[in-house]
Amino acid sequence: MQSYFTDAGLYLIQFVFGLYIVAVMLRFLLQVVRADFYNPISQFLVAITNPVVKPLRRLLPGFFGVDIASLVALVLLACIEWSLISLLRSGALPQPAGLLVFVAADLLKLAIWIFTIALFVRVILSWVNPYGTHHNPAAGLVARLTDPLMAPARNLLPAVSGVDFSPILVFLVLGLAQILLVAPLRDLGLRLMQ
Repeated sequence: MQSYFTDAGLYLIQFVFGLYIVAVMLRFLLQVVRADFYNPISQFLVAITNPVVKPLRRLLPGFFGVDIASLVALVLLACIEWSLISLLRSGALPQPAGLLVFVAADLLKLAIWIFTIALFVRVILSWVNPYGTHHNPAAGLVARLTDPLMAPARNLLPAVSGVDFSPILVFLVLGLAQILLVAPLRDLGLRLMQ
């Protein structure tokens, strides 16, 4: 009976923290790519993440256009999430150095997944709306989020007969980053946490 409650607690922690961390990550990434602040989706993300980010912003100003407060909020939220998970699973807190390395890998993995999903959505939207007019707020944000990835890929792999193969190159690079960067960093963090 105890394990059912533990599983339920783990599920709730991962669900609640996971959703909020995704919101803060989206806020951070959209600020990095200079997405439209007045977009309704951007406004929603700012509104729901302000309770955590705004107090940190008073202590940590931005640095060269990077929202340090959002970045610190991401790390703090992920550290709290994984500490609670560790407490429920083993009854002990993880080692701090290992936890930080593991959290860095976990947040990098999340950013890669967000870019992967955004790129997939962009590809689908290009089939539906090939001329690229972005009257939908979500489509505009997806385009703005993926532009920094698509521009270098288009320089390396130009369109052939009007067909853009650059998303394939970006998917390849994101997949390799997951395998060659995130996985070893995550394994190191797990070893250091024990």
